[in-house]
Amino acid sequence: MTANAQIYCVGGAVRDRLLGLPVKDHDWVVVGSTPEAMIAQGYQPVGRDFPVFLHPKTHEEYALARTERKTAPGYKGFVVHAAPDVTLEQDLMRRDFTVNAIAQDTAGNLIDPHGGMTDLRAGILRHVSSAFNEDPVRILRAARFAARFGFHIAPETQALMCDMVNNGEVDALVSERVWQELSRALMEQTPARFFTTLRDCGALAKIMPEIDALFGIPQVAKYHPEIDCGLHTLMVIEDAAQHDYALEVRYAALTHDLGKATTAPDMLPRHLGHELRSVALVKTLSERIRATGECRDLALLAARFHGDIHRASELRSDTIIKLFQSSDAWRRPERFSQLLQACASDARGRLGFEQSLYPQAAYLLQLLSAARAVNLGEIARLCQDKGTIPAAVAHARKDAIENLVKNHQKDLKI
Repeated sequence: MTANAQIYCVGGAVRDRLLGLPVKDHDWVVVGSTPEAMIAQGYQPVGRDFPVFLHPKTHEEYALARTERKTAPGYKGFVVHAAPDVTLEQDLMRRDFTVNAIAQDTAGNLIDPHGGMTDLRAGILRHVSSAFNEDPVRILRAARFAARFGFHIAPETQALMCDMVNNGEVDALVSERVWQELSRALMEQTPARFFTTLRDCGALAKIMPEIDALFGIPQVAKYHPEIDCGLHTLMVIEDAAQHDYALEVRYAALTHDLGKATTAPDMLPRHLGHELRSVALVKTLSERIRATGECRDLALLAARFHGDIHRASELRSDTIIKLFQSSDAWRRPERFSQLLQACASDARGRLGFEQSLYPQAAYLLQLLSAARAVNLGEIARLCQDKGTIPAAVAHARKDAIENLVKNHQKDLKI
């Protein structure tokens, strides 16, 4: 880089350090340099849309200071200008929120031209400039930061977000970015804030209408004192977060009840058959937002079988075997355990049930363990006709499960 170039740490690293949080990654801005000078110093160019370089030793990202100009809808419709005369203040002006527009020089001095530190102390997400409404991804980022930090959206930023929804800018979001932000938001400590923030500005109905449609749908108060299906869903994902469940479990928790939004009005507040309707909607949503295969598959299982699993103590042995077979529990017991975690969050995600035990999980895992303990090699050795091995294995598994089911149901009657 040139002799007069200056380097600043910017963005999340500065923000998190000021919040007293661990700093995972550093982003650096270089003011007063050129691509040629960076390459001459051993930096490796990696940016496709603007000049970004990897440090020759630390491999951290160093970007030349730049400005951006909107030229087309969506988050890719920008013309980037990077030159030695672009100032730090101009670079910070293009950033999304004031809390992300704080820089720190190599001497440790903070440069905060937009009041980011004041907003950090107040717990407010405020846009830096009117250019905020040029990038629809910023709505998702606002919702995710709300979920991560518990921050509130500034009124003027809320108004901009609503405008972006109303003028169709949010419609330009691509599936990959939606999934990227959603999957990260689900792993935050309070993921419900992500969805309430999107709903408050109208974006949830555009991005994930299957989730938005749950709000306002009633349930039987005896089983769901919170009544509202949308509120129940938020409580379920909050429980999954509190138990530090994996992303697959949290996505299954989010989508397990989608079918309740399609219940006929004359059936409400009951939701007979919502499980199968949920399966169809999980498929549609997962395909549209490009959810990972692992998340989609567990969500499909949770949507289809959460009702059966809640009634585990009432199920007959043949029904339990069908559950194990349909969920591929024989070969994938770890995924079956995740399915039970999603169901446990569903059971606890109700007003007044937050601390409830979920004995169904231990019971079904006990049955699965007994069935998987069947000696397959011994069964195969005893079968003279090798074509009868599958039936013999199924019979042995049924016997193992049946004995435990009978004992369990006998105990319930005592």
